[in-house]
Amino acid sequence: MAITLTATAAKHVQNFMIKRGKGVGLRLGVRTTGCSGMAYKLEFADVIEEDDLQFQSQGVTVLIDPKSLPYLDGMELDYQREGLNEGFKFNNPNVKNECGCGESFQV
Repeated sequence: MAITLTATAAKHVQNFMIKRGKGVGLRLGVRTTGCSGMAYKLEFADVIEEDDLQFQSQGVTVLIDPKSLPYLDGMELDYQREGLNEGFKFNNPNVKNECGCGESFQV
């Protein structure tokens, strides 16, 4: 089981954590919502919770709650700039369908 970050995503996370002046890593998860059923949660973590699963990728600690792991296992997190838009891109091999707006997915 693994979650990875591209070099571009890791650099973005590291730079943001330096600007924040605190943080132990990046917390990823899923929540039930949207028209397809699930959506990603992404936030900077200031503490490691007791039940967090930890992964290291490109020098970044990635924290995931055990319930989210089956939906995220094997995922690669990227950070892309396309024209005026920029943001994280979730390359998740578990996704079977995504909604038209791109905000939610099904596994």
